[in-house]
Amino acid sequence: MSAPSTDLDLDRVDLTDLDLFADGPPYELFRRMRREMPVHWNEMDGEPGFWNITRFEDIRRISRDHETFSNERGGIFIQNEPGVPVDVQRQLMLGMDPPRHTKVRGIVQKVFSPRVVAEREPHIRQVVTRLIDDVIERGECDFVSDIAVELPLIVIAEMLGVPVEDRYMLFDWTNRASHAVATADPADTLQALAEMGQYLGALVAERRERPRDDLISRMVNAEVDGERLSDAEITISFGLLMFAGNDTTRNTASGAMLALIEHPDQRQKLIEDPSLMRDAVEEFLRWVSAVLHFRRTATRDTEIAGQPIAAGDKVVMWYASGNRDERAIPDPDRFDVTRPNVEHQAFGGGGRHFCLGNQLARLELRVLFEELLERIPDMELAGEPTRLRTNFTNELTSLPVAFTPGRPSDAG
Repeated sequence: MSAPSTDLDLDRVDLTDLDLFADGPPYELFRRMRREMPVHWNEMDGEPGFWNITRFEDIRRISRDHETFSNERGGIFIQNEPGVPVDVQRQLMLGMDPPRHTKVRGIVQKVFSPRVVAEREPHIRQVVTRLIDDVIERGECDFVSDIAVELPLIVIAEMLGVPVEDRYMLFDWTNRASHAVATADPADTLQALAEMGQYLGALVAERRERPRDDLISRMVNAEVDGERLSDAEITISFGLLMFAGNDTTRNTASGAMLALIEHPDQRQKLIEDPSLMRDAVEEFLRWVSAVLHFRRTATRDTEIAGQPIAAGDKVVMWYASGNRDERAIPDPDRFDVTRPNVEHQAFGGGGRHFCLGNQLARLELRVLFEELLERIPDMELAGEPTRLRTNFTNELTSLPVAFTPGRPSDAG
């Protein structure tokens, strides 16, 4: 349930007010904004305001026009100091414009090609099987910490080349950085980045001496147009991939499980016909909208939906709103695992910054729910879900569930 918005004066709405997101994305408010003020000026105390962009087509247009709307010029988060200073944001792949972005992405994207990702399906299924085995006899668990956190953390750590025993350190660092964005705490972010940088610096040096078949080794040795990534670029890119490969899949999995519990008729459809799962995953992604927004900065005077935008203005694309836009998606407030040709902006609005790991996320979600619905088809809430108070991610922090106890997969 989203924060009430029927009595709000849209001229005074401030989407940095986290109270609006206490129960999740404020969908009713977004609906009003799309209808009455789709390009909405948001005042801020102490720093320049920004334009809220809430319609699907406007978000898509901005995403695909990197020459007019820059990632690098002013940072990618709403506030200028959202826990990640702008100079650090510019070292993230998300905070780059071409040609730097093209160089870095060209090195990394080979590891996330559809072919390479597809080859990981048997291993991902083994990981999911182990996670289910660990809880199935108990008849209860916290879906977030026991399953949703573990799956993407194990998979992305292995792909990157992080020793399994170190994965929780990386989880802690990326989690602290993510939460610092939510709370605008730059001190904790810089501390987490410093600790991670020290760890990764040693790992990069080791891979230079003894390369392996992992992403770190490829990033260390790869060249694009005769250039190699610097150690700083490798470290920052690594941190981004840990965050992107961990937080977004975890939050989508948790939100999708809650949606299936709250819509038992939709869950039953998947139990009866597992072939629906590929389309269902697209609906999970649309429905949850794990990342709520990113920002761009206008490089020149322009307009959006008839509203003049001045050079230097910040524009914030609300993917959670675009994913419920009735102009692009029929009956968008209905959760429907049989929805055909699902259009969504869970991986961004397209363009050069379309999520690099989208195929991996889709595969993890498909395998996870195929196995879950076969082995634990009756998962129900066993307590009140809790969520992070933030306007950046749609993030459950706890999802207590109960189910009929079963047997591990290797039981006789």
